[in-house]
Amino acid sequence: MPTYRRTIRVPAPVEDVWAFHSTVDGLRELTPDWMRLRIDGVEGPDGESDPGVLVAGSAIEMSVRPFGAGPRQRWTSRIVERDPDGETPPERSARFVDEMEDGPFRRWQHTHAFYADGDETLLVDTVAYRLPLGPLGDFVGPAAKIGFEGMFRDRHRRTVDRFSDA
Repeated sequence: MPTYRRTIRVPAPVEDVWAFHSTVDGLRELTPDWMRLRIDGVEGPDGESDPGVLVAGSAIEMSVRPFGAGPRQRWTSRIVERDPDGETPPERSARFVDEMEDGPFRRWQHTHAFYADGDETLLVDTVAYRLPLGPLGDFVGPAAKIGFEGMFRDRHRRTVDRFSDA
């Protein structure tokens, strides 16, 4: 299965970067405008609507329409792992993993990892994925990294900009 990985240094403590990425508002702020993201609903593991923190078991119903072209692509993502879980800030490192339950890919698992480095944070995004279209998708899958690069470059720039202005 192809994997995409990108790392950035964020000029802020790991606790702050972690807290920002742990909310649906963080997702909204980080998603490039050209993706045309729409959040249709967020549910916590206990069924709570719009939880403040996306803990393990939380699900996000969303859709995107990249560049405003083609039909809207529906996407359901669930937080399947979160360490530390709950609202406790991390001391040195933290991570959460979301998996696509329904959407345009055959498989999408996104690991967000955060590592303290003094007063800064190393943010590492890793995506393991499988494209649709069976064997054809598998054949062209490694080339899809080219498409991910623009989105993750923009997400990382937005993260750095957010904390550079703080």
